[in-house]
Amino acid sequence: MNVTDRDGPAWVVLASGAPVAPERPVRRRRVFLQVILGALVVIVAVAIAGVVAARRLAEAEAVSDAAGTADLLAELLVQPALRDGILDGDAAAVDAVDAVVRAHVLAGPPVVRVKLWDPAGRILYSDEPRLIGATFALGEDEREVFADPRTRAEVSDLDAPENVYERGRGQLLETYRPVWAPSGQPLLFEAYFRYDEVTARSGQLFRGFAGITLSSLLLLVVLLLPVLWRLLDRLRLAQAQRESLLQRAVDASADERRRIAGTLHDGVVQDLVATSFAVAGAAEQAATDGRTGPAAELRRAAATVRTSIGGLRSLLVDIYPPGLADGGLAAALDDLAAGLRSRDIRVDVEVDAVDLDPDRQRLAYRVARECLGNVSRHSGATTAVVRLTRQDGADVLEIADDGVGFDVEAALARPAEGHFGLRVLGDVAGDAGAGLRVASAPGAGTRWQLRFPV
Repeated sequence: MNVTDRDGPAWVVLASGAPVAPERPVRRRRVFLQVILGALVVIVAVAIAGVVAARRLAEAEAVSDAAGTADLLAELLVQPALRDGILDGDAAAVDAVDAVVRAHVLAGPPVVRVKLWDPAGRILYSDEPRLIGATFALGEDEREVFADPRTRAEVSDLDAPENVYERGRGQLLETYRPVWAPSGQPLLFEAYFRYDEVTARSGQLFRGFAGITLSSLLLLVVLLLPVLWRLLDRLRLAQAQRESLLQRAVDASADERRRIAGTLHDGVVQDLVATSFAVAGAAEQAATDGRTGPAAELRRAAATVRTSIGGLRSLLVDIYPPGLADGGLAAALDDLAAGLRSRDIRVDVEVDAVDLDPDRQRLAYRVARECLGNVSRHSGATTAVVRLTRQDGADVLEIADDGVGFDVEAALARPAEGHFGLRVLGDVAGDAGAGLRVASAPGAGTRWQLRFPV
């Protein structure tokens, strides 16, 4: 991702600076609330599923009951009252069926409408007189009853034309089966039942299992709470122990780095310095005595020892930078700049009053050391700036130089053998939750920017 600066090369982001979310402590109240809310969600879901299941089961049972009732009504009441004259609309035949229907079929509250059909779809009888003689197209299920005599029941479609006078009564169950006139002519007997039975039956079924199911869920939650309480205590104790061990490890690491640095400085480095002086003195003595060969060898040995001393001192600074430990980041940055000033590179250090924790100070020091090392070794710069300020809600370390610059994209894509500084710095900054970007181009100098979100 590239971000173009106002007056320089494009910024190339090496680390995005996404903040690392701290591990939040386990709060007992929050966990209990989550468990209780989860239990409530489960209870509500079970209740809804129970209502739906009870409704479907009740509807299936009500349909079956309505079919059985329709069988009894047809066999015991309607079939015996049929006369052949009803096929021709004979008033006496219609009245005979009507008397039975009104006296025995409609007397009970479940049945609200009765119809008799012929195979052509003509209504021969209904307790609604306006329907008698009307013709409607029979549905496929109704026609199948004539071919396969049996009782069928279903939720009625009140939008159908033949049900115009049943509307306004709420949902109804519709049952139909064949009956036969004395002449053997098959007719369709249709009865409509109230849907109230379904609602009442579903309520009974739901109350039957809801009490046991919901009370079992509540009891399970109550039994889980003490176990959860104990687990949370153990988790908090383990978390506190882990934090304590981590702090001890950090402290031990710092103490060990300080001890190793002190041992190297006071032991090996001092011995090497003394050895360097002794070898240099021996070289001068050999030269005085006219032994030019041994004198040259001793001078090379002394130079090698001094180089080793320089490497060790650099290692000591890496392990435990004394300026950072004793004087803070500003002093440590000034110490880094002093090394460049000794090479005739002007370095300005500007540090505002920012408060970085020790981990961020070490990261800032490492980035500054790497960048200033590149300035010294590769850039050919004459001036450099090190600036630590607070900008736009972030603590920002900037290092800029007027050197030869380089192609950042090419260096990332094809790093020189043994040179992975860009990727390493990006990974280190990213692991610490800091943002790191660099802007450079051949002949345009180099700018680094390390951002710590406040």
